Amino acid sequence: MAAKSWYLDRRTLLQGTGVSLGLPWLESMSGTALATETPASSPRRMAAFYFGFGVGMPKEKSVQANWGWFPAGEGRDFQFTDTLNPLEPHRDNVTIIGGLSHPNGRRMGGHDTGDTFLTGAFLNNKMLRNTVSVDQVAAAATENQTRFPSLVLSTDGGVGEPTRSSTLSYNDKGRPLPSLNQPQQIYDRFFGAGDADTLAQRRRLKSASGMLDSVLDDSKSLRRRLGREDREKLDEYLASVRQIEQGVRRSQQWLEIPRPELRDEERDMLHLNADDEAPKNFIRTMYDLICLALRTDSTRVATYQITNMADCSSKAAKFPQLEGFKDSLHTLAHGWDKPEGAEKLGRWDQFMAQQLAYFLDRMSAAKEQNGSVLDNTVILYGSSNSTTHNNSNYPLVLAGGRNLGLWHGQYLKLDQTTPLSNLMLTMLHCVGAEHESFADSTGVLTNVLQS
Repeated sequence: MAAKSWYLDRRTLLQGTGVSLGLPWLESMSGTALATETPASSPRRMAAFYFGFGVGMPKEKSVQANWGWFPAGEGRDFQFTDTLNPLEPHRDNVTIIGGLSHPNGRRMGGHDTGDTFLTGAFLNNKMLRNTVSVDQVAAAATENQTRFPSLVLSTDGGVGEPTRSSTLSYNDKGRPLPSLNQPQQIYDRFFGAGDADTLAQRRRLKSASGMLDSVLDDSKSLRRRLGREDREKLDEYLASVRQIEQGVRRSQQWLEIPRPELRDEERDMLHLNADDEAPKNFIRTMYDLICLALRTDSTRVATYQITNMADCSSKAAKFPQLEGFKDSLHTLAHGWDKPEGAEKLGRWDQFMAQQLAYFLDRMSAAKEQNGSVLDNTVILYGSSNSTTHNNSNYPLVLAGGRNLGLWHGQYLKLDQTTPLSNLMLTMLHCVGAEHESFADSTGVLTNVLQS
């Protein structure tokens, strides 16, 4: 079949003065004359998100039961509790998994397992050398196909310290990969003229509108070559980029301005609206950046450590307080089994689930040639504690990847004889990294695969 005269290469960029912007998939990129023909495969992607200190797990028949993290029921016949109810609209795109953990993690301290969430390694005071993380195994399989092998994010940035790391990603030597936590820097590095680390002599973008202005002429020229549906997709895409840039500016401003310490009585008297919004805006901006990076095929692998296992030094430790909760994250996690403690922690876990649902919304709305970006991305969300200090029965959500062979709409109750590495090996196979094993895996997890 002859190629279309208006065919666009998948790598087409909008060019401006010192900046370039990748495009989402458009019908003009299919390269065939008939839209009814089978489209080429979309990129296979992986993302992993982590939160520290575990979740609320009140007894099933207690008055606080509906603030437990794990659903009621089992298999396809399950009901979300209030905690995970924000995921209900995505029921058919998620699998809730209970029972899995890393066997090595069960031998480690209660706050020491964040480093090994994606590696399955064993760390203690005498041995602090990690092993390669599953995301970097996936990244190695596609590193020559994208501008960036992976996107490594966290709230705190850098690498942190052993057993209290601020990154989820480790290279093939077990060394931590520094995470990015400045939204403007991430945006500049992935979508702008380059940040100070990569292009020291280039000026950073001055404003959200400035970046779009610099590619406006090129976008107008491209738009004239597109059909009606592609023009609508391009307009929607540019609008979403502008929205994300505005969010980047707000989040960057929050990170750079230190907040005063308030006593409890002062906080009760002065409920600052900006404080309430800051963590939500920051988390959503990071999710937006991940979505945009995956959608434009700038990378196919991303990790985001939302909160880590540091007690008080982490920037995210005060996220609950900035969202109107009285206690810090560490205090909330330790109070899950106290009177009213399960609801307090459950409401925080619900807040986190709302942000995950937001990300799934964005990924689902990002359409490409054979479904959505969500359909072509396998996503892992979870913690390395069930309740704080308990390194078994990790709370896990597996999402997306319907075009990669995953089967959802279920709550799986597994036992600890199955290592979490089996799930990670399955994820690797979903993205085309056909390794025989990963860490201490014993095989793939067939429960999550389409028959």
